[in-house]
Amino acid sequence: MDTAGPDTGVIQSAVDLACRAPSVHNSQPWRWRYSAGRLDLFSDRTRLLPSTDPSGRQLHISCGAALHHVEVALTSLRWRSDIDLLPEPSLPRLVASIRCHRDATPRSHDFDLVSAIRHRRTDRRPFDPVSAAAGPVERLGDPVGRFGVALTVLAPEARTTLAAATDASAAARRYDADYQAELHWWAGHSLPTEGIPPDSLATTDESARVSIGRAFPRPGREESTPRPGVDQSTVLMLSTDSDTAAAWTRCGQALSAVLLEATSRGIATCPLTHLTDVERSRDMIAGLAPHGGFPQVLLRVGSVTSPPPAGHTPRRSTADVLTLH
Repeated sequence: MDTAGPDTGVIQSAVDLACRAPSVHNSQPWRWRYSAGRLDLFSDRTRLLPSTDPSGRQLHISCGAALHHVEVALTSLRWRSDIDLLPEPSLPRLVASIRCHRDATPRSHDFDLVSAIRHRRTDRRPFDPVSAAAGPVERLGDPVGRFGVALTVLAPEARTTLAAATDASAAARRYDADYQAELHWWAGHSLPTEGIPPDSLATTDESARVSIGRAFPRPGREESTPRPGVDQSTVLMLSTDSDTAAAWTRCGQALSAVLLEATSRGIATCPLTHLTDVERSRDMIAGLAPHGGFPQVLLRVGSVTSPPPAGHTPRRSTADVLTLH
């Protein structure tokens, strides 16, 4: 191993944090390899969801989120990441190669982002509006420019379009037996290392108050005291100027940056990918993207009065996803 690179302890610590990244249905479709001072991120095609994500778009977005997480982690450990995205066309599974340089000077906010990695979770419950104390929602887009991704704060009037697109997506999936089987495999079961546990899903009452959420299996809990009112979140859209594996990966990096920034400000978050899963629903919301861009991910942001009912979703161990040479 190149002694100029981080030692294996640093890499293990960074990858451990990176594996906290969000992924479609918590499938965690990534693998890491560290050799000769270079950290490589590979997509794990055995974890592709063929009915939900036949193109691999969400797989790449998930890997992009893990890539940004590892960059944040390495920065906090005083290593700067030199990232080469999709460096070898003959190896499409190689999402990124990272060379580390011992010249990073982390700021206090970098440590806030590491804390956000540890505390972030997807909250599928209805939200109250973002509190004034959290600062302007528009500022959540500050970190995404370097990834070539546009963040749009959607107007409240866009809810009508989003709700119609959600209905169209659900209708397209309702009698898709393969999709339904895939969804029930990954969501609503207590698997030790992957998937979405029942307690992480919204209750029937909570789901009814979020008109733009994905239709998941019935959770294993019920809301003890149903609350009146509907979701009052602000919806953000991440879009790209192309629809390629590189653009998807960059969108994942940007998604991670927004999620961590929001979490560091005490803002609750819930990514929405079902609206871009299906061609019809994606076409319906395309007009909301600026300059004819391609919508990739939407994100509900808001505030909650109580912590999520479930802890962190399960994760594969670092030893299962990291190979050291």
